[in-house]
Amino acid sequence: MTVHNLYLFDRNGVCLHYSEWHRKKQAGIPKEEEYKLMYGMLFSIRSFVSKMSPLDMKDGFLAFQTSRYKLHYYETPTGIKVVMNTDLGVGSIRDVLHHIYSALYVELVVKNPLCPLGQTVQSELFRSRLDSYVRSLPFFSARAG
Repeated sequence: MTVHNLYLFDRNGVCLHYSEWHRKKQAGIPKEEEYKLMYGMLFSIRSFVSKMSPLDMKDGFLAFQTSRYKLHYYETPTGIKVVMNTDLGVGSIRDVLHHIYSALYVELVVKNPLCPLGQTVQSELFRSRLDSYVRSLPFFSARAG
């Protein structure tokens, strides 16, 4: 099992942070374009799920998978979106995405007066702690790739 990459978006679709670990194939387009495509897809899927669901879904869209990877999604009440792509063997990681938001993003970025909100995260402490946390996950494999 492995982690491919992680996106952190604000409510307006600005990519606040991007990390990648075991991504085997690049999109072949500039990163800014990739971020727009990812956010647009998330926006569309969320809208589709909320409109088509036969039940009133408390949590809404949580994940989807293809034949090659699984996209995990977590959205906060303030509209921050945490997206992690993993291989298919990884189960629900809602608690992991919540931890990335609450223990890392909120504590190291939101509460830091030197980090302007709504812009790309420049905090090296946030980046290094995020990397350490992801590498410590039981489904992170150093042998992938």
